[in-house]
Amino acid sequence: MKFALISDIHGNYEALTKVLADIDLQKVDTIHCLGDVIGYGAEPVLCLEAVSKYCDIKLMGNHEYAALGLISTDHYNTAAQESSEWTKTQLSDNDLSLIAEFEMSRSLDNFYLVHASPFEPEQWRYIIAPNAAIEGFMHFSEKICFFGHSHLPQIFTELEDALPRCQTGHDFLPDPDNRYIINVGSVGQPRNDDIRASYCIFDQATGDVIDRKSVV
Repeated sequence: MKFALISDIHGNYEALTKVLADIDLQKVDTIHCLGDVIGYGAEPVLCLEAVSKYCDIKLMGNHEYAALGLISTDHYNTAAQESSEWTKTQLSDNDLSLIAEFEMSRSLDNFYLVHASPFEPEQWRYIIAPNAAIEGFMHFSEKICFFGHSHLPQIFTELEDALPRCQTGHDFLPDPDNRYIINVGSVGQPRNDDIRASYCIFDQATGDVIDRKSVV
């Protein structure tokens, strides 16, 4: 099986359509979305409709959780609070019902999918440094965990008696003896000084993790 893994679309329908077109060229078997389809961007409903149509597994992100009223946005900055409130006004009861069906995490074929950290995923913890990755490795048993949330394409490699190794980007062949936590990047709001939409492909047959960038 060959999977495309997308995350953090954030209402950016233009970026999503470009990524979906690029995915179509890669001949993948299925697409999984790791959350934050909505929030910030101007087209939350169109993004929800596209993800519902094209993605197999759909995970809950913190922005979906906020739209359902399950977390407060008091800790968000002013712009994020305002965009969250505006997004709520755009969502119909049907849209909210679609979001309510999103899963918090999923284990599948020796890899694990989550939006934020495997450690208390409903607390929306960030993994951007090795110390946080250590906590994450303790809370899943699969070989690879794919996640989003920070919008930064990163790979953390579990090491014995040392902090996890961190590298930026994808395009690598995992060692079958190691475990990994891999951030798939952001479709709609990259935060790594690269304006291109980012996602990754995982080829189970070869083990390859392939970085994809799409110019919007």
